[in-house]
Amino acid sequence: MTIPHDYIERVYAGVLGKMIGVYLGRPFEGWTYERIQQELGEIQGYVHERLNKPLVVTDDDLSGTFTFLRALPDHGMRGDLSAAQIGETWLNYLIEKRTTLWWGGLGNSTEHTAYLRLKAGIPAPASGSAAMNGKVVAEQVGAQIFIDGWGMVAPGDPELAASLAQRAASVSHDGEAIYAAQVIAAMEALAFVEPDLGRLLEVAVQFIPRDSVIYSLIADLRQWRVEEKDWRIARSMLAQQYGYESYLGNCHVVPNHGLIILSLLYGDDDFQKSLTIVNTCGWDTDCNSGNVGCLLGVKNGLLGIEAGRDWRSPIADRLFLISADGGGAITDAVREAYNVANFGRSLAGESRLLPKQGARFHFEVPGSVQGFRVEVEPGDMARLRLENSIGHRRSGMRSLAFHYELPAPECAVRAATPTFILPEERTMPGYEFLASPTLYPGQLVLASVQAFDGNALPIACCLFARYYDVHDHLDIERSPQVVLAPGEIGMLEWELSLPPGATAYAIGLELSISQPAQGALFLDSLSWSGAPQVTFTRPAGNGVMWRRAWVDAVDSFRPIGPEIFRPVQNHGRGLLMTGTRDWQDYSVSASITPHLAVAAGIAARMQGLRRYYGLLLSKARTLRLVRVCGEETLLGEMPLPWDYFQTLSLSLQVSGQRIRAWADGHLFFDVEDNDESLEGGGIGLVIEEGCLVCDWVEVEGCQPQEG
Repeated sequence: MTIPHDYIERVYAGVLGKMIGVYLGRPFEGWTYERIQQELGEIQGYVHERLNKPLVVTDDDLSGTFTFLRALPDHGMRGDLSAAQIGETWLNYLIEKRTTLWWGGLGNSTEHTAYLRLKAGIPAPASGSAAMNGKVVAEQVGAQIFIDGWGMVAPGDPELAASLAQRAASVSHDGEAIYAAQVIAAMEALAFVEPDLGRLLEVAVQFIPRDSVIYSLIADLRQWRVEEKDWRIARSMLAQQYGYESYLGNCHVVPNHGLIILSLLYGDDDFQKSLTIVNTCGWDTDCNSGNVGCLLGVKNGLLGIEAGRDWRSPIADRLFLISADGGGAITDAVREAYNVANFGRSLAGESRLLPKQGARFHFEVPGSVQGFRVEVEPGDMARLRLENSIGHRRSGMRSLAFHYELPAPECAVRAATPTFILPEERTMPGYEFLASPTLYPGQLVLASVQAFDGNALPIACCLFARYYDVHDHLDIERSPQVVLAPGEIGMLEWELSLPPGATAYAIGLELSISQPAQGALFLDSLSWSGAPQVTFTRPAGNGVMWRRAWVDAVDSFRPIGPEIFRPVQNHGRGLLMTGTRDWQDYSVSASITPHLAVAAGIAARMQGLRRYYGLLLSKARTLRLVRVCGEETLLGEMPLPWDYFQTLSLSLQVSGQRIRAWADGHLFFDVEDNDESLEGGGIGLVIEEGCLVCDWVEVEGCQPQEG
């Protein structure tokens, strides 16, 4: 497999196309063609405002697509990844009835049914098989909607894409659903190197049985395209022969796959026209539209997306991936595109791309803003416009331009990007919004900036953080100002400090000037590093966002008294989690009071529900140090007499490959773990079949150590 020269930009266009398609079709998902025509007319652009709904939303199509792809790095980045390993990825990242999927129940939701099989110990592909779940359940639309990533990691190699898609789809689906997924993935892989749509279809169908319904459907649609020029008539023919009335279940794959192929055949290779057709046709609009948008994004690149209306500005690259890895929930199209492209590069034996020394915000693809938006205050006469710009950077190619107009000395302009759930998103409709912040107190924030050399006056700039206080009131904290002369390059450094109990939800750049002027400042990169220096205790206020910063996979975790948490788990093991994969070398400490438990303790380098280091009090009155990567590996065990309702202080330090653990100040374990599966991750509380009380949790960075 050879990586195309424009691979990252084409992957970015595919990710962006997927997002645009999903956000476009989501507000009227499930509507019929007739209802859409009557209430909305032909879908020419975003209609969320007409339906009083948000545009950028939590959605299963997006969360599943990019979350399940993490099976590659979690299992050694191998092209021979197995269906069972992808199924293990489901168990690691899905919180039952809470994240990613439509949890419609056994026999009703295909994905929920497959999850229950996996949870019961039935591995993939049996978990999604028709033999296990029945043909109707196994052939719903879900495999197709989650498949785009598998095509994008195999540029120019449709055979590999179809094979990966088959394995990924078989976790939850079977039969025609797998064939549809293989067609989509193969077309997307080939689209990196082949511009002809007819050729994409000809190659893709070679990977599925000739006697399958999907094969016949595609052949019929191609023939109809020759004989009938009006897509509306073709849609009617499709509905009559392959419509919902012909297939049982909630959302069968065959009718929806038909609409994808129809929109591609009648869309004249045009991004806007194809999305208009697939969305106006109805049925599973966000899913179908997302697949079409991704394929055409890959095939025609950013120029194809930008040839029509402005699809990009309203979403500003913003993306939510809701899973048990809460630190990855607040993300953007650029970040995920680089993740996908680096997976593909690794499969091809190529090195990873890390623009600007791995900065979180680097703006290295054309037009990207990575979630940055101008803050507008009522009555403010100051003006600010953001623009992705070539140049004005220390490395790489691009920067984010802040074009300002400040009419008075006291004026300031600001733009920010989210680091947590924004105030207007706290009551997100639809899929539950579970996330942890990406930025915490004690981390070092770095921003590289340059003043435009054509500025008439020096410009003052500073970083700022928006945060929720202990009452969930909104407030702001600023770094010291730096004044830049025209053309001067500067570095803003800020160790984030917030009031106790505060939770940051945005980071940004503020500009001000000594007298009225206009000009520009360029943000080259923005990032932060290190583990936080923070103690989590229950705030004195009545806010709830501090608690929402912890992703919960327990039956209950609301505190009763002054404690920060009282997690309860009735069956199996439950976890509370916060932090991000960027945390590598640190110690986590907590007070633990088990009321009843098979096991209770703390965790470090958490990467979901089944990937972490744990320090656990066991019912057998021992202290256990474990590594959990699917299976649990015992790294050490020592006697520790303890009783229920007894409070103990536990500490777990992860520093390079060295793992050390204490209980009540006494060192119990000092081991070296050569397994490289867990290089970074957040923290958590662990409770297995019981209840524990926790009064405080503390995180403190440390230097990496070996042995």
